[in-house]
Amino acid sequence: MLPFFGPKFGNPASRSHRFGWEAEQAVELARKRVAALAGATPHEIVFTSGATESNNLAIKGAVEAYRDNGNHIVTMATEHKAVLDPVRHLERLGCAATEVPPRPDGLVDLDRLRAAIRPETLLVSVMYANNETGVIQPVREIGALCREAGVLFHCDAAQAFGKVPVDVTAGNIDLMSVSAHKLYGPKGVGVLYVRRKVRLAAQMDGGGHESGLRSGTLNVPAIVGFGEACALCGGEMAEESLRLGALRDRFLEQLEDALEAVTVNGSRQHRLPGNLNVSFAGVNAETLLMNLPEVALSTGSACSSAVAGPSHVLRAMGIGEDLAHSSVRFGLGRFNTAEEIDFVARRVIESVKRLRAFTPVL
Repeated sequence: MLPFFGPKFGNPASRSHRFGWEAEQAVELARKRVAALAGATPHEIVFTSGATESNNLAIKGAVEAYRDNGNHIVTMATEHKAVLDPVRHLERLGCAATEVPPRPDGLVDLDRLRAAIRPETLLVSVMYANNETGVIQPVREIGALCREAGVLFHCDAAQAFGKVPVDVTAGNIDLMSVSAHKLYGPKGVGVLYVRRKVRLAAQMDGGGHESGLRSGTLNVPAIVGFGEACALCGGEMAEESLRLGALRDRFLEQLEDALEAVTVNGSRQHRLPGNLNVSFAGVNAETLLMNLPEVALSTGSACSSAVAGPSHVLRAMGIGEDLAHSSVRFGLGRFNTAEEIDFVARRVIESVKRLRAFTPVL
C-alpha cells in the first residue's frame, strides 16, 4: 500500500496520463483478486467504504430499482444493525418487512423463511455468518429457496469472507457485502458483489464511478491492501481455519473442564473457526471484562458496544436476559498462539470463580 500514499498518487478516474493509468491498473488488479476469492468476475465487484455502505447500497438500491415488483423485504432478527437499520428506514418510507426469528441454535428455519416470502417480496437478506455468535447459515439452501421464489438474495458476508470458503455462484447469491478489515486488510474499504443483470439504484451520485453504482474518488491505497489481503488469504485460509478451530476447541475444553454452568451460544457444528460466544451463569459479562484488562474481549458487536442492554442477537435466539448479560464473545485470530489461548483460559477461569464466590450460582 505504501507507494500509493506517496509517489504513486494518481486518481484511477484520470484516464489521460500515466499517473491515472498506474492507479487504475492497481485498482483493477485488486478487483480481480477480490473477485477470485468470492468466485465472482471482476466486473461484478463494486468498491465501497465497507460492509455497512455495501449493505445500504444493496438493500436500498434494490428496493428503489425493483419497486414496481413489490415492496416487501425478508430478513432475520439476528442480522447486524447495518442490515436491520436500513430495513427499518425503508419501513418508515412505506415498505413492509418481516424479521424471521432464528432457531435456538441461531440457524434459520428454512420453512419459516419460505413461509415469510410473499408475492410482493423482492429481497431476502440473511447474513453468511453472525458477527456475535459465529453461526454459519445454510447459504446454499437459502439461495436456492430465493432463486425458486424469484426474489433477490442479499448476503452480508463480512464475517465469513476470508475465514471460510465463499462462492457466490454456488450460494446463488445476488448481492454480497464484504469489509476488508475482517480479513486483515485496511479499515474503511469493502465491496458489494452485484450479480450480472441485477439492477440497483445508486445511493451516491456525482461522477458515475464504479459502473455508476458508487460515485466518488476511490481509496486506492486501501483497495490495493484489500486485494493483497485476498491474495494472501486465498493461499492460507484452509490451513488457518483448521488451526483456529483447534485452538477454539482447546480453549472451550479448558473452560468446561474447570467451570460449571458454561453455555455455548449458537450451533457448535455450524460456526466460524475463530468465534466462541459463551455465557457464564451468575457472572455479569461487563464485570468479567473489567477483571481481564489484559485481554481484548467484548460482550457483542463492536458496532453496538456503546449500547446498553443485552445483545439483540442472543435475545432473538430465546436466551433469557440474565444469561444474555452473562455472555462474552471470544475472537481468535491469525496471530494468536496456543500459549495465549492457555493464558486467557486460566485468567477467565480464575475471574469467573472469584466473581461467583460473591454470588454463588449453584
